[in-house]
Amino acid sequence: MAQQLQVLSALDAAKTQWYHFTAIVISGMGFFTDAYDLFCISLVTKLLGRIYYHVDGSPTPGILPPQVSSAVNGVAFVGTLSGQLFFGWLGDKLGRKRVYGMTLMLMVLCSVASGLSFGHSPKGVMATLCFFRFWLGFGIGGDYPLSATIMSEYANKKTRGAFIAAVFAMQGLGILAGGMVTIAVSTAFKNRFQAPPYAVDPAGSTVPEADYVWRLILMFGSLPAALTYYWRLKMPETARYTALVAKDAKQAASDMSKVLQVEIEEEQSTVEQIAKAPTNTFGLFSKEFLRRHGLHLLGTTTTWFLLDIAFYSQNLFQKDIFSAIGWIPKPATMNALEEVFRIARAQTLIALCGTVPGYWFTVALIDVIGRFTIQVLGFFMMTAFMLGLAIPYHHWTTKGNHIGFIVLYAFTFFFANFGPNSTTFIVPAEIFPARLRSTCHGISAASGKLGAIVGSFGFLYLAQNQDPAKADRGYRAGIGVRNSLFLLAGCSLLGLACSFLVPESKGKSLEEMSGETEGEEQVAAGPNRTVPV
Repeated sequence: MAQQLQVLSALDAAKTQWYHFTAIVISGMGFFTDAYDLFCISLVTKLLGRIYYHVDGSPTPGILPPQVSSAVNGVAFVGTLSGQLFFGWLGDKLGRKRVYGMTLMLMVLCSVASGLSFGHSPKGVMATLCFFRFWLGFGIGGDYPLSATIMSEYANKKTRGAFIAAVFAMQGLGILAGGMVTIAVSTAFKNRFQAPPYAVDPAGSTVPEADYVWRLILMFGSLPAALTYYWRLKMPETARYTALVAKDAKQAASDMSKVLQVEIEEEQSTVEQIAKAPTNTFGLFSKEFLRRHGLHLLGTTTTWFLLDIAFYSQNLFQKDIFSAIGWIPKPATMNALEEVFRIARAQTLIALCGTVPGYWFTVALIDVIGRFTIQVLGFFMMTAFMLGLAIPYHHWTTKGNHIGFIVLYAFTFFFANFGPNSTTFIVPAEIFPARLRSTCHGISAASGKLGAIVGSFGFLYLAQNQDPAKADRGYRAGIGVRNSLFLLAGCSLLGLACSFLVPESKGKSLEEMSGETEGEEQVAAGPNRTVPV
């Protein structure tokens, strides 16, 4: 027979109140920091090339060699993938709160250390930067499963989707903040240290003080994380972990009594009964997990993997857009700090117009129309807009047609965020048992980050011009942007198909989705159905 603890019922039925918003801000600031730290590196890679890889007599400014560029931009993704798996598992072993503090401190220390990267040669500086960026990514990786799990376990079932989506939406604000901080720092240095364009004076176009610019931008990422550290420590452990995993009914009731400001009965005997039930004894690598949640895990991992291939590959044609509409002139016509400013301004406008609104549409509508509908709609629209970019690609690249390209490009970003980029983060935090929730979210997120690595770097080489003479310096010929867009449309369509493996969790309690408090008759009905008892 189904048994629901009073403390969990109280959380499910709680009206939206101040502690919900506190949890959103505390969890969300971690995600704000994650996004800032992951995306700010792309704003300064051109500057790193000018500072450390200047070639005397070259008609164009120095750029990072392909292997160095891939390492600087990608090492944090590798760290994030590792951190998602490790801290996701650890969050189920030691508790969400304890591990949450570890990830935050790692992020603070490595943000500062990244900005202090040292070395006597360009190779030494880049190697040091990559070392600290890996460990920064490792800490960021832990934030994914823990932020999502904490918010899902604190929320009520009526507005849980919106609360988790709000935490994830802080990613958009973090990207926006990265652009704004870069604009502010580059403007301050540009006005203080005047320099001629590269074409006029190649050596003088990069002032020595420019070396401080990228360091300050990277170190700023430690600030929001450090400011929320105290509040993370004050947050009590989630009642679902305390009761269902740690099996301490007294502590769960005590913690939530303070949070909800109501009296909650201790139910130690009920907790022990639930813990002994067959639904709470199987492990991740058991046949029972495979039977009950195997398809769910396959669905969350494949959809996140395919989404991130398409999502992160979209950066490939940003440079074409920015150049076409005059946001970023040719590098030789600018000095180093002017280029940083222009890149930051362009990416901030993209974030403001396409990225941020999509997140908040999800927050507003996810508990109205459901996760499944938003995810399928998002994948479908991404497929349609990518085909709209790919089929008449030559038309979009001719003079006078760039505005249409920009509009379709912005809509692709919008429907990624008002779609699978949000739902793939939300659903794994809702459909798995408490004792495996953080682990399964970490596995799903790591699958997504693997897709990001494929999207960012596999397609960076793949999308090169088919004519070797027109490929970017240091790269071989590829299949071209048009054919790459067809492949990405295929990834989005496949993601739509895999979405049918994932159950709808709108309006249901976490225990109803995971089956943790089911009785024997209900277990026989399978993971997605229940029968009267």
